[in-house]
Amino acid sequence: MARVRDGINGGTLGTWIKLASPESVEIMAYAGFDFVVIDLEHTTLDLGAASTHIAMARALGLDPLVRVPDHGRSAIQRVLDAGAAGVIVPHVDTVEQARAVVRATRFPPRGDRGSGGTSRAGRWGLLPRTDYFAYGNEQALCVVQLESEPAIRNAGEILALDGVDAAFVGPADLSMSMGVAAGSDEVDRLVTSALAAAAAAGVPIGTASATSDQARAALARGYDYVVVSNDTSILASGSQAIVHALKAAR
Repeated sequence: MARVRDGINGGTLGTWIKLASPESVEIMAYAGFDFVVIDLEHTTLDLGAASTHIAMARALGLDPLVRVPDHGRSAIQRVLDAGAAGVIVPHVDTVEQARAVVRATRFPPRGDRGSGGTSRAGRWGLLPRTDYFAYGNEQALCVVQLESEPAIRNAGEILALDGVDAAFVGPADLSMSMGVAAGSDEVDRLVTSALAAAAAAGVPIGTASATSDQARAALARGYDYVVVSNDTSILASGSQAIVHALKAAR
């Protein structure tokens, strides 16, 4: 897979999946998103639901990434064997943490991931082992989430590591960790630093946006991809807009 500067696997627009219903992924595919991020960090979704979402996305030609709950090797390995196009790993603050995360996504000798070729990633045992290993080592994405001041300070070294395929800036956690407002000058300076580090390393960098206007601004600023809103917020805001419009018309 060619590593491109304009997004994740060539796509720039994704959204979070937080609901267990596979229809969420189906709707996002029909809506035209390039990829989805199944969120195991801030939801009650389990690996079974993630596996179903991954299968739905794959069937519809939508790239499924999974944000794992932590740096645990087990979760990373299981979602990759479930067929995820890659993982987004939260709170990667140091080079040592990034190196461990990369090793969890790669097979020996590049990493520590175990062989599970009878999984979806191995087409249930039908894919030749060499192809299964090649996909895991060369195509499955390892995306590190930078969401603290130390992470941004270390971004140059982190993103220069072989096996780190993309970065993701978490502005909400970044501002919270610093005890400042999300739109403050301090956060803005760190974001600028992260963008420069990603450009120097030649890896895509993305961020989360709540609205389409925020997403346009992020892309104009230099982010390569954005994860816009999520299935729950889209449902909630759409429902509220209908109710408000009808009640106001009475």
